[in-house]
Amino acid sequence: MSKDLKILVTGASGYIGGRLTPDLQKAGFRNVVGMARDPEKLERRNWKGIEIVQGDALMPESLDRALSGIDVAFYLIHSMTSSGKSFAKHDIQCAKNFAEACERQGVKRIIYLGGLGSTGMGLSKHLQSRQDTGDALRSTSVPVTELRSAIVIGSGSASFEIIKDLVHKLPIMICPRWVSSKCEPISIRQLVQYLIGVINEPRSIGQILDVGSGEVLTYADMLRQCGEVIGQKVTIIPVPILSPRISSYWLNLVTSVPIGLAKTLVESLRNDVICHDFRIRKWIKVDPITYRDAVSLALAKQKAGTYESRWTDATTSKAAEIMNYKGLSFVDERRLEIDASPEKIFKILKSVGGSTGWFHADWLWQLRASMDWLIGGVGMRRGRPHPDNLSVGDTVDFWRVERLITNKHIAFRAEMKLPGQAMLIFDITEKGAVSVLIMKACFWPSGFWGKLYWYCVLPLHNYVFEGMLDGIRGRAEIVAKAT
Repeated sequence: MSKDLKILVTGASGYIGGRLTPDLQKAGFRNVVGMARDPEKLERRNWKGIEIVQGDALMPESLDRALSGIDVAFYLIHSMTSSGKSFAKHDIQCAKNFAEACERQGVKRIIYLGGLGSTGMGLSKHLQSRQDTGDALRSTSVPVTELRSAIVIGSGSASFEIIKDLVHKLPIMICPRWVSSKCEPISIRQLVQYLIGVINEPRSIGQILDVGSGEVLTYADMLRQCGEVIGQKVTIIPVPILSPRISSYWLNLVTSVPIGLAKTLVESLRNDVICHDFRIRKWIKVDPITYRDAVSLALAKQKAGTYESRWTDATTSKAAEIMNYKGLSFVDERRLEIDASPEKIFKILKSVGGSTGWFHADWLWQLRASMDWLIGGVGMRRGRPHPDNLSVGDTVDFWRVERLITNKHIAFRAEMKLPGQAMLIFDITEKGAVSVLIMKACFWPSGFWGKLYWYCVLPLHNYVFEGMLDGIRGRAEIVAKAT
């Protein structure tokens, strides 16, 4: 098949799509198109020579536009982070819409990434949904190649970040029975090589193929080996009494994943996910990478802050759409002149949360986090993925980075339990020889209790936010004088 094929990658703003899209170009394919519901997220990646299109799998007319002239389409859309009961129906409807649009537009082939797991009784709802999605894609005349994988190990992978967080924070773990389940993890590098490799492998057309590293481990093995790479001994005590629900809340509290994703992952962990079909290993040669090597590579990239993509990249805008920032809103806006450049101020802002704290009244932030944790919220235990760098989608204690423009703007979306929706926004502008930092606390109340909540916390804003701004100014000016 020619390198002149026009290839579309759906979910290009997500973790896998964010790696696959530029690597297709590196592999020599000259006509690569990235599709996302929010094209601005792709435009911020500054990919050179890659076309960006808008498309929503629930809007067939947008799919027709995106798929016009496409030869091969990668389908990387799924609702893994959804905690709702209807995510399976949502996934199937999206897949049917996509397959029908491909047929209308004359697409020659669909390549889909699904999940490993033996069919039949006992398969988790999530894994069953992944396989049902493949069936929905096969409902038209367009041939489908389905690759099925277990967890993916790489910098920015949700599965890897959970394993790393558990090892860092819990050297002694009381774990449920799922730690004995078998898994065949695959490195992100190997997975992308397989995805690209099947384009030019005619024997893969119309096939369902298992992909893995060839190394079968239990989840306990993976935790221990990750600990050995990090340099921390891990002791695991399996017990039969931890239910999936309790386990998911535990992951939510200890790691950076939201509760919806934690529930989905824990439910799937009860199933063995290993390869049974080895044909693709004969057809496509990939780099041999052990689990330990994959962990080492991921840790090195995380330490350097060189993420090509992260699992959070595709979730933030969707969550913002679900959170309806419309109607009545309250805004507390404050401004402060700082004798430092926007670059210096932005550097300080990027370090907020985690071990750095919130520049003032940390005890109040901790108190608010404890209250949130007691009622089932995320609290402060998620911290932040990197001490200095921030990316869109990163967790920062009980906030998540919603928007980020270097040296100009950061918007944090609240993920604590609230009778409404909240954002904390920082803007930096220049005013002659100084900079102006503008901070906005925005709140969209939900009914009477939301309004009451705002007026109850408003008296604290003068103390907390004024002190916070002073703390930022002090640190920024010290950095400015030092350089």
